[in-house]
Amino acid sequence: MTDATAEQSVTADDDRPEPYNGLPGAFPYAFRASDSLLFKAYVPVALLLSVAITLVFTFGLITQLAETGSVRGGTFTFSRSFFLFVGLLLVAPLLAPVLSVARRHRRTGSSVAYDRALALAAFLFIGSIYLALLTSAPAELREPTQSAVVGFFYSLPPIAGVVPPLLATLGIYLTHRLLK
Repeated sequence: MTDATAEQSVTADDDRPEPYNGLPGAFPYAFRASDSLLFKAYVPVALLLSVAITLVFTFGLITQLAETGSVRGGTFTFSRSFFLFVGLLLVAPLLAPVLSVARRHRRTGSSVAYDRALALAAFLFIGSIYLALLTSAPAELREPTQSAVVGFFYSLPPIAGVVPPLLATLGIYLTHRLLK
C-alpha cells in the first residue's frame, strides 16, 4: 500500500465509526464504546464463559464421535446435531448483548441505561444457567445440603432445568426491545 492510499483510508475512516469486524472485534469495541461499568464487567465474563462453554461442547462432541463413530446414521446423527444445538443455545444469549451493544454504538449511539440493563439481563442469564445445572444434575452427583433453595431445585424434575435459561433469554430480548 502506498502512502497516498494509506492517507486516503485514514481520512475515509475518520468520517465513519470505528469498525469492529465481526464477532472477535465486537468484544473490544463494545468494551471501549460503552460507558456502563456493569456492561464493561460483563464483556470479559461473557468472553470467558463463551470460550469455556464452546470448549466443553467441542470436547464433548469429540468424545461422542469417538464413542459412536462406527455406528451408521440414525439416532446417533441426531444426537450429535442436538448436542451442537444445545451448545449454541447456551452461547448465543451470552454473545447477543455484546453484539447488540457494539452494533448500537456503531450505528446510532447508545445510552448507559441500555448498556446497563442489557448487562443486568445477561448476568441474570448466567445465573439461570447455574439454576438449570442445579435442577438437571443427576441424583448421584447431588451433594446433601441444608439449603432450602438448593433442595427446592433438586426436587424439580430434570426437564424443568430448561425453564430458567429460557425465561432469562426472553428477559434479554425484552430488555433490548423495550429500551430500543
